[in-house]
Amino acid sequence: MRKLLLLLCLMAGTALSAQDNVTYQRPPAVLEELLLAKPTPSVSVDDKGEWMMLTERNSYEPVAELARPELRIAGLRLDPRNFGPSRASYGAGFQLKHISTKAVFSISGLPEELRIGSLQWSPDGKMVAFTNTLDSRIDLYVIDIAAKAARKVNKAALNTVLGQSFTWLGNNSLLYKTVPEGRPPLPAPPAAPKGPVVQESLGKNAASRTYQDLIKSPYDEALFEYMATAQLVINDLQSEQPLGEPGLHAYVSVSPDEQYLLWRTIDKPFSYLVPARGFPHTYTVRDLRGKVLKTLAKNPSSEGAPIGFDDVEDRPRDFSWKLDEPHAIYYAKALDGGLGRNKAEYRDAVYVMDAVENREPEELFRTKRRFSRVIWGTKDLALVYESMFADRRMRLSTYSRQTGRLDSLFERSSNDAYSDIGTPFTVRNQYNRHTLLIRKDGQLLLRSNGASPEGDMPFVQSYNVKTGKGTMLWRCTAPFYETVEELLDPEKLIFLTRRESPSDVPNYYIRDLRKRSAIGTRITDFTNPYKALDGIVKQKISYKRADGIGLAGDLYLPKGYDKDKDGPLPVIIWAYPREYKSAADAAQIRGSKYTFTRAGYGGPIFWVTQGYAILDNAEMPIVGEGNKEPNDNFIPQLYLNAHAAIQALAQMGVGDSTRVAVGGHSYGAFMTANLLAHTNLFKAGIARSGAYNRTLTPFGFQAEQRTYWQAPEVYFNMSPFSFSNKIKTPLLLIHGEMDNNSGTFPIQSERLYNAIKGHGGTVRFVQLPFESHGYAARENLLHLLWEQTQWLETYVKEVK
Repeated sequence: MRKLLLLLCLMAGTALSAQDNVTYQRPPAVLEELLLAKPTPSVSVDDKGEWMMLTERNSYEPVAELARPELRIAGLRLDPRNFGPSRASYGAGFQLKHISTKAVFSISGLPEELRIGSLQWSPDGKMVAFTNTLDSRIDLYVIDIAAKAARKVNKAALNTVLGQSFTWLGNNSLLYKTVPEGRPPLPAPPAAPKGPVVQESLGKNAASRTYQDLIKSPYDEALFEYMATAQLVINDLQSEQPLGEPGLHAYVSVSPDEQYLLWRTIDKPFSYLVPARGFPHTYTVRDLRGKVLKTLAKNPSSEGAPIGFDDVEDRPRDFSWKLDEPHAIYYAKALDGGLGRNKAEYRDAVYVMDAVENREPEELFRTKRRFSRVIWGTKDLALVYESMFADRRMRLSTYSRQTGRLDSLFERSSNDAYSDIGTPFTVRNQYNRHTLLIRKDGQLLLRSNGASPEGDMPFVQSYNVKTGKGTMLWRCTAPFYETVEELLDPEKLIFLTRRESPSDVPNYYIRDLRKRSAIGTRITDFTNPYKALDGIVKQKISYKRADGIGLAGDLYLPKGYDKDKDGPLPVIIWAYPREYKSAADAAQIRGSKYTFTRAGYGGPIFWVTQGYAILDNAEMPIVGEGNKEPNDNFIPQLYLNAHAAIQALAQMGVGDSTRVAVGGHSYGAFMTANLLAHTNLFKAGIARSGAYNRTLTPFGFQAEQRTYWQAPEVYFNMSPFSFSNKIKTPLLLIHGEMDNNSGTFPIQSERLYNAIKGHGGTVRFVQLPFESHGYAARENLLHLLWEQTQWLETYVKEVK
């Protein structure tokens, strides 16, 4: 009877020809309480560790916010009324906390309508700037920490269409882009087109990834130019001084000595195949009045760029300021033609040039793998990172400008988290730029997630770059998960840390790492917003699949559950497949069993309150060793992973192997549909915002860099759409109406739904209004939880 009622409930909300009959539904009260729980504030601390800014956050906006006017052009989503991005999330309020005294202060002068974004401390830590987004404009405010007061400092409205809201300068001035004065209204759409839209290729290779929201017409071109055109200004907190003329200014960066600007502008023609970041562009050096001093490069559209994961465009790339010199610019250039498949002793060279003098660029060093980044320090020491996707290897080297030597320091598999030595701390140098922190003894300080067979146990170590040896200074200890957030004193080893446990909400501490046994001084008092999860049991479980590869997952059991009395529970497995070139790397434990238990719409934790055993983050490794690619054996490995998880829970006595649901988002949804197409392990599936027909992403997807024409059998066999006639296990498909993620267009779910329906399968397709790849609106999320609850109750919980 219960199952019949639930089926009738689902049928009442389903119409074959239209979805207008469905109104928003709400899940059980406890699920709604968890979803809408007010999150703890976000935290930002000044460099000296004296002040902490607490920014209040809202849970979720109403769907009316997503329904606001929106332009979807050039790969961007824009609010046409305020020259900023649409769908952004904002802070809702401030509190200022003095760390040593724990005194909390309110801020005067804040606007009545407060939507906080892009909070940044000034270099001297005496001020904080933030944007405030209104319906019709974006403003810039500065908070004076001593006065505890805010004031609006801009006259012209900001233009953040192309990002980079603002930048602090060392003299406490601000650099930002504004809407040009006297801007006319938004261009009106033509009453009728002047002709067809024509694209043409004249025999040149121009393979392209799958992008959404591209320019499609001359009117789109006009809209993009109108929205992206901006005037750059410098504001000394008294007045705005324009720099140069209005234009398509994509990015502007100030030299370390603050005398010059590295300026990237977008050129025409605009592309119909790639988003704005791939449009033709010019790099110039300008003075602080906006006058062009030197043109560094004029780069064409990226339409014809190679698409392999180790490929780069065969031209100078990644122009940036060298942060340890006054106004030197460095960049990289491929030595292998930009193609990772080409054999070459060296892949890249990195060059440096003076910003204004007309000397030839100087080659600094060459890398044997693809250059990734450099962290500058002194003339004697910088750290250089290089990597290749093909073999999943990365290398860390030291570089000395004085000797010109690049010496390998450390190398590992990029999938081998256990071997990660950590990321170096940085400190502001004489130019107020963050460069390598080198302690008085010449050693670096590194922090790492601390991956280990016990899970992530973050640590800090000092590291001798001459010997390649590290000394552990501190490591978090069970039963807590603690991360180092900020370095406050490198010599005294005073840090700001964030500490949590499965039952303790994260809070912040000042910790002296020399006192390893001391907890430190707690400086926040956040409380648990998820009271409904009190008493549930969390554990990290490990098990093996049939071929011996170790797997793991986060198991959650209901409050008060006793397997001896209550018996095995219905199960929800939630996962996301990942590719590896090594079975040993695939078997590593990821995450921590000591993190706080949070409820977010993206995961399945809600249903532990409804009597389910939850296996979240269930490992689904896809391994291809040697010359084999992981996806050559995708489906059989999915089965091994899923079967092992189900059997592990059954052997523990907590999971009923005959009542198991599987679910996931994006690539996890793709996984779910494949498992239902090729196995009989599950009673139901939930697939959200996935891609199911890989021929619609023919130039590669996820970690697959072969094209459809190079590996047609892989694309066919990995597409659950190809086997939709075999999907008889009930499948709930959910998709955002306006998904903009590469490859996961809504048509993917529409077509799979039609295919399963056409072959008599049990399937329901829910399209969430206005939602993108991730979901944001309160009504949609509550309805999402309701849909999933009904599906699980109908097809999993009561099935015997």
